[in-house]
Amino acid sequence: MIRRRATSTPRHRPARHGRHGREDRSPVVRPPLLPLETRQERFDFSVGTAAEFLRSAWPELREVRFEVGAMPPASDRDGIPRWSIDTDRKLIVLYRLPIERLGDLHREDDLHRRMAIEGCVFRAAAEYLDRDPWDLGPERFRYF
Repeated sequence: MIRRRATSTPRHRPARHGRHGREDRSPVVRPPLLPLETRQERFDFSVGTAAEFLRSAWPELREVRFEVGAMPPASDRDGIPRWSIDTDRKLIVLYRLPIERLGDLHREDDLHRRMAIEGCVFRAAAEYLDRDPWDLGPERFRYF
């Protein structure tokens, strides 16, 4: 058995507590973590799910491509368009930045953002079909 010899001056142990009697804490500022999913991915997911619902409900939309663009090429007389429709190519393009930034949400949360995106998808598809947007999912809003 090995014993250590006592020294004449005692060594000081590091204090477990800080200035105010609290244990050591981690730094206040940590390196920023990357978001689990980006706004663009959430937007694409919302457009995709709404488009799949519409394709399954309306045979006229099964061959239509739904695409996402960042910005429209130019503004028109009504302002900045949220979507464009090309019936010859069977294409609906939704523009992410105008939908996200120029939308007037009454509550800033994920649910209302998704509802605004889905509303634009429904209105674009209704314009493509020349129908009212409420006609595209009539059973969805009946709760009786």
